[in-house]
Amino acid sequence: MAYEVVIGLEAHAQLLTASKMFCGCNTAFGAAPNTQTCPVCLGMPGVLPVINQKAVEFAIRTGLALNCAIAPTNRFARKNYFYPDLPKGYQISQYELPICQDGWVEIGQNGTAKRIRIRRAHLEEDAGKNLHTGIAGASHVDLNRAGTPLLEIVTEPDMRSPDEAVAYLKKLRDILVYLEVCDGNMEEGSLRCEPNLSLRQAGSKEFGTKVELKNINSFKFAKAAMEYEIKRQTKVLSEGGKIVQETRLWDPEKSETAPMRSKEGAHDYRYFPDPDLVPLRITEEMIEKERKILPEMPEAMLKRFMEQYGLPEYDADVLTSAKELAKFFEDTVKAQAGITSLSDKELGKDTSNWITVELFGLLHKGRPKPDGGTEPWPIDQDPYGQGPVTPQGLAELLVMKRKGEVSGPIAKAVLEEMYNTGKSAAEIIKAKGLTQVSDEGALEKIIDEVMAKNPQQVSQYRSGKEQVFGFFVGQVMKASGGKANPQKVNELLKRKLAQ
Repeated sequence: MAYEVVIGLEAHAQLLTASKMFCGCNTAFGAAPNTQTCPVCLGMPGVLPVINQKAVEFAIRTGLALNCAIAPTNRFARKNYFYPDLPKGYQISQYELPICQDGWVEIGQNGTAKRIRIRRAHLEEDAGKNLHTGIAGASHVDLNRAGTPLLEIVTEPDMRSPDEAVAYLKKLRDILVYLEVCDGNMEEGSLRCEPNLSLRQAGSKEFGTKVELKNINSFKFAKAAMEYEIKRQTKVLSEGGKIVQETRLWDPEKSETAPMRSKEGAHDYRYFPDPDLVPLRITEEMIEKERKILPEMPEAMLKRFMEQYGLPEYDADVLTSAKELAKFFEDTVKAQAGITSLSDKELGKDTSNWITVELFGLLHKGRPKPDGGTEPWPIDQDPYGQGPVTPQGLAELLVMKRKGEVSGPIAKAVLEEMYNTGKSAAEIIKAKGLTQVSDEGALEKIIDEVMAKNPQQVSQYRSGKEQVFGFFVGQVMKASGGKANPQKVNELLKRKLAQ
């Protein structure tokens, strides 16, 4: 029997606020366990929560970018469950009245656009983290994360393959990072996803029994977990079994999912309005303030890059995949435009190639170490904004290449030296004497020497074997140390060989 997979996604995005959702504790990642806590986030008796205004603003901004309606009145509730990383015995979340509802995101799959509906996005506080390391058989809890502002974004069950789900998740991450409301760092848990997945008979309109995959922190693991779960459920159903509604964990070492607990319904959490927090009213002024500061979104930027810079869709998609990368590209083009009279379209494709091929290749090797060699780029460091090659530095090199001051191969070698040392192109070219030779007299002398050393090839060319011409170009470039102007070499060689 053929089955169709139905997938909905819940994503939890930690918001980039300086303090927690209901208290003033720091939210910075990496502090020693339990050093960023206070009586409020520890749930001590008699304390009162206070709503973080910046978190509310970030939620409105995200809702607008996700095409959601912003609820004028929303309310916080207590979601009751008991777990060691939840010190209060409940989580403050939003239930009946979320801040954002009924939005959508468009993804591209196989050349066609598909709209993924957003059911809701609501504010809540994060739980702490259980640590199962250290003394054998012992577990500990770190409550630094408890109370960190979260925006939970829930889709409708609109996805029909793991690839679609991952495409949506990547699009969502790009939007959150462009908005500067979440750093999107899945490895540190800033963005986590929980696919809800079920199978049904192909052609059926009824949904099957849903299984939730809990707290997955990478695109790779998300896809692998969903693919495994499809195979597992297909096997169960094909053998006449029934799917149990449950929450399962992904084990990346075994590449399989395993039961965590039976899946709760809303009634199991015994939601009720938080008596310590009054309903939150969102005014039109608050919404318009956030609308005015919305940045250009990745999709709009991709289309603009294709129109303004004449880029193929693939190039534009790569360059807009990260906000810092898009800025690096545009800054490099602008820096060249300030030196030359070329248009954005004339500069666009060449600049794109040098960034996505040459610079990417260097970045892939890692960050240069002061004592030589490379090391992986730190997770929290932007290799474009903080790397040794700046937009101005790359622009200077590309202008020199375009003017014929250095050849293409020399320019690549110079770029690598710039990356390894942080020096400018001009410094490197001057120190190593790499300026391209365009003087006809000097080039004619080199060509004469090459022809004199290779009389047989000269005879072959003059007898009609034109493919030998490439041999002469290579020999001249080699004799000049790669510094000869290729265009001049071609002109002079043709003239000399024709004599």
